Amino acid sequence: MLSWDEETASRASAQPRPHLQAVPSVPQFSTHADAPLNPGILARSEPPVDTAQRVQAADKRIINGQTDVNQLVPFKYKWAWDKYLAGCANHWMPQEINMQRDIELWKNPNGLTEDERRLVKRNLGFFVTADSLAANNIVLGTYRHITAPECRQYLLRQAFEEAIHTHAYQYIVESLGLEESEIFNAYNEVKSIRDKDQFLIPFIDTLTDPAFTTGTTENDQKLLKSLIVFACLMEGLFFYVGFTQILALGRQNKMMGAAEQYQYILRDESMHCNFGIDLINTIKLENPHLWTAAFKEEIKALFLEAVELEYRYAEDTMPRGVLGLNAPMFKGYLRFIANRRAQQIGLEALFPQEENPFPWMSEMIDLKKERNFFETRVIEYQTGGALNWE
Repeated sequence: MLSWDEETASRASAQPRPHLQAVPSVPQFSTHADAPLNPGILARSEPPVDTAQRVQAADKRIINGQTDVNQLVPFKYKWAWDKYLAGCANHWMPQEINMQRDIELWKNPNGLTEDERRLVKRNLGFFVTADSLAANNIVLGTYRHITAPECRQYLLRQAFEEAIHTHAYQYIVESLGLEESEIFNAYNEVKSIRDKDQFLIPFIDTLTDPAFTTGTTENDQKLLKSLIVFACLMEGLFFYVGFTQILALGRQNKMMGAAEQYQYILRDESMHCNFGIDLINTIKLENPHLWTAAFKEEIKALFLEAVELEYRYAEDTMPRGVLGLNAPMFKGYLRFIANRRAQQIGLEALFPQEENPFPWMSEMIDLKKERNFFETRVIEYQTGGALNWE
């Protein structure tokens, strides 16, 4: 194969040579090492550097900041950067999980009961679009209004993780051979799923409206309310009935591949929730005028409505007892979680004296990614620079 130089030379030799003509002389520049190529340019003086315009960490704000959002450092919100690094360290992909045993179990007429199959399909029906809603809310809404670059850095990672979660649910649906149009359109066809999404959509519409801007008390409260809804109620409450159900299947050696993926998703979503709560509390700290008595009452009402919607979803997915679980058990669990989320953002407990009926769920969240819980095998991960490409 000809190299570029050889090909050019061969083409040149094939062209007819014109008669030689005298060419005008061109000025010769000095090639001496110390001689400037263009003395006029080099003679210009550099303007003085104004170091006073450099970003100061103390000047940063989560919202309505005036500092350059393109300058990541100096850090003010180190907790956001630490969560970004933790998210990167927890990276996983759905294809890493073997679904063969799930496929065999699903195809076996006696592998799962009808109630268990209903539970799985209702679960996927909610989750296949839920993470897309979350991703759209981040990319088209929240990101635009956050002015701290280290927080934006985490939001970019979170948006990618939402894409991975949507991929994981699609991977499960495809592996099991489910009717894709039925599962992916469940949020329009199944009332308990549609009601949860309809609860969320107004808060998505607020932040994704191109005309929406922060800077007034009213709009800053709208932003704060939307952040609370997504961190505390969507990722922090609406996901937990489904997580518990699929992980309960895994604890009984059923749908092990799906349960492993849900475990990783639960770990990711727990970090999303914690990041959102840190974001909310920092906005409150920097803007105490937003946290009024009337505003807190609005938030409490949203918490109560979300608990009721998620309980109806539990009833719909489990009309009868299954896996040693039943819908009434989830009433206490949802109230327990709601208390925890409320207290994390500075509200009093909404349902005093509630206890966690599923303490094993906390263990699931705390498990390290490197250990495959269900098969007790170690999965090794490498960074790009350590991979062997041969």
